[in-house]
Amino acid sequence: MSMFFRGLLLSIALVSSIGMQNLFVFNNAINQRLPRAGVVAVMVWFADTALTLAAFFGMGALIGAHETVKLIIMLLGGILVLWIGFGILRSASSFRLASSSQTMPMGKSLVNAWVVTWANPQAIIDTSLMFGALRSTLADGEVLPFITGVVTATAIWFAGITLILGLLKERLPQKLMLWVNILSGIVVMLYGAYLLWQAGQLFW
Repeated sequence: MSMFFRGLLLSIALVSSIGMQNLFVFNNAINQRLPRAGVVAVMVWFADTALTLAAFFGMGALIGAHETVKLIIMLLGGILVLWIGFGILRSASSFRLASSSQTMPMGKSLVNAWVVTWANPQAIIDTSLMFGALRSTLADGEVLPFITGVVTATAIWFAGITLILGLLKERLPQKLMLWVNILSGIVVMLYGAYLLWQAGQLFW
């Protein structure tokens, strides 16, 4: 199997798990008009690609060598994730499918796309350590096709779920969409609490 497809398959396995990015892209697809949701999905992909490249080309070594850096990332990230989850819960009750014609300001979309990627401490640590380790196993000629496969997979995933949900959301019950937002908020807040607990374990 070529290095491109190895990177593609590994990345699909990683990005398909339920996490901050997928929850954000999911909620974006059902709350925004499809063209705007597509633009936001591209923003998420850019942020994710930036994190992947940083992890692949050296950030993993920094985090792996300094426990203090890891603690700071977990602590600040946990607080921010809790706030994001609270925001999702707060806005869930006002969700209406009819409001999907309203567009999120581009500046806010850009900020949120980077926040859900770079403010996720577990993703930063896990991605950095994993891709940092993988980089050391590849020959120089294998690096480019492998990392190209990785970023191609995330592009396919984010575009795919945005397109599918954007086309199907009008057929879904209003209450289902409401509960999707509520559950998303709860999951994100629990995740933030878990990150703070992990930070406490590192500190003590």
